[in-house]
Amino acid sequence: MTAPIRVLVCDDQALIRTGFTTIVDAQPDLEVVGECGDGRAAVDLANRLRPDVVVMDVRMPVLDGIGATRLLAGAGVADPVKVLVVTTFNLDEYVYEALRAGASGFLLKDAPPAQLLHGIRTVATGAALLAPEVTRQLVGRYAARIRPADSGPDDVALTPRELEVLRLIANGLSNGEIAATLVISQETVKTYVSRILTKLDLRDRVQAVVYAYRRGLVT
Repeated sequence: MTAPIRVLVCDDQALIRTGFTTIVDAQPDLEVVGECGDGRAAVDLANRLRPDVVVMDVRMPVLDGIGATRLLAGAGVADPVKVLVVTTFNLDEYVYEALRAGASGFLLKDAPPAQLLHGIRTVATGAALLAPEVTRQLVGRYAARIRPADSGPDDVALTPRELEVLRLIANGLSNGEIAATLVISQETVKTYVSRILTKLDLRDRVQAVVYAYRRGLVT
């Protein structure tokens, strides 16, 4: 039998931690191996327990979820841990920073249990969890401050078609929507996405979105 996906739950609200733990432990393919209420404890526990996925709140005492995510999955981390950020999107202004810090995706705290479970399983496989509609909300809200002043599209080593696909990803289009827009097959889109990630040394679509906005490829 396949070993269950090992999950660490980190949230400063005990009720939410208990709820997440109950939902996850009820699944035969998932197992909560630990829980904690602050970012520093999250880093310590994750390094000791090596879970497959860390479910991470953003606003926590001692060390916030962004700082904890950066230490667990950020640039330069030799053996990064997969982090799924959970947040109250309308109140939390740090979602983008969490993704930039290395999170593999994020969910809203009021998402139904099925979405939480799907998110954990998705992130555990190495894929990103960034729903197109959430991407649109994210970039629409933060685009003005994401775009840097010191880099541009001229230094991007992508073909014109790859740049086109990257821009569509950053605008929140799914593979199916990209295929329809460019009048190509979804398999071809997947091939382009794979090439983009490989060329730019990016882990997933989340990092591709961040990259595109950091480089000013999307307005």
